[in-house]
Amino acid sequence: MSLQPLVSNKRILVCVGSGGVGKTTTAASLGLAGARAGRRTLVLTIDPAKRLANALGLSTLGHDVQNVPSEKVALGGAPVAGSLDAMMLDQKRAFDEIVARYAKDPESQKRIMGNRIYQQISSTLAGSHEYAAMAKLYEIAGEKKYDLIILDTPPTANALDFLDAPERLTSAIDSPAIQWFTKPYLSAGRFSLKAVGMGAAFVLKRLARFVGSAFLDDMAQFFVEFNSILGGFKERAREVFDLLRGSDVAFVLVSSAEPASVDEAIYFYERLERSQMPLGAFVVNRVHRAAPSKLSREEVIERLESRPELRGYSPDDLVQVASDFDRTHKEFQSLAEIDAREVQRLGERAGKRAPVVTVPFFDQDIYDVTGLSQMVRYLSG
Repeated sequence: MSLQPLVSNKRILVCVGSGGVGKTTTAASLGLAGARAGRRTLVLTIDPAKRLANALGLSTLGHDVQNVPSEKVALGGAPVAGSLDAMMLDQKRAFDEIVARYAKDPESQKRIMGNRIYQQISSTLAGSHEYAAMAKLYEIAGEKKYDLIILDTPPTANALDFLDAPERLTSAIDSPAIQWFTKPYLSAGRFSLKAVGMGAAFVLKRLARFVGSAFLDDMAQFFVEFNSILGGFKERAREVFDLLRGSDVAFVLVSSAEPASVDEAIYFYERLERSQMPLGAFVVNRVHRAAPSKLSREEVIERLESRPELRGYSPDDLVQVASDFDRTHKEFQSLAEIDAREVQRLGERAGKRAPVVTVPFFDQDIYDVTGLSQMVRYLSG
């Protein structure tokens, strides 16, 4: 099982999965594999933990593309023909770029970006982070600068948030409640209670006592202005979904071997099928591998006696260490059996559509290019 065909032949790989399953590390490793395969590669991350910068040997990572030094990519081996760039999406800047594209004129753009409601929700509105990531992916793909683009999707509790983001974002702004709220502003050019009925005026007056009429005016102005460019947002969402259904795109579904994570991987696989999104592979990280021991208790104690750091231990101490070792080994074997069953379950349910690649549980965290290279060996077979 290998992801090398995807790395060598696809143009866009989208790493999806719930938070905490090693998605960012997988994306960085695939980027390294792409560069070593001779491709001009970009890894676009939305991970606020900024682990990608550290792993690739970069001091910082921001909205502007940074090149990973060739010696880091080669890691002491022969020079590679490809290249590796990385960037971390600045959600606010990405959202500003979308507004600038679809605003009807410079004055409208200025009013939207200067509105304090926009300044707040462009960073916090549900779905805005994911939408900005998808829009940035579309923009970079259209530039034709890279042979391979790897998108590390936002860390969320539910991987389905990525696909639902455009609809959630536009629905929140284009809802009947918002239309009712902006009616007074549309009628008078400013927030005025004269344009609404007595019941609505009563509600809005009470609301204004808590937040202030200036705040209500800012909010109404924002939604009126933003509605004028909402069509452009919806159009871009359709374009992104068309892009993600292309034959040169593959989704890499990242999971751990924990039962709940595998359940979500299967659920997301089914969602991808319904959405006609191209599934490329499953990656199951941190899999415990079975390692049966053939040593007897006496042989274990004999080996412990030869360890320099255990010199001076009494026979009873060594027996206790051997017992601890035996208990730990049995616990590890139990974890390996559970992980094997979960990987098998995933393969039986979804593995016919795409390969299931497993990455073992390493004895230390991956935090640099050396660690990424170790992971590349498992991802590329």
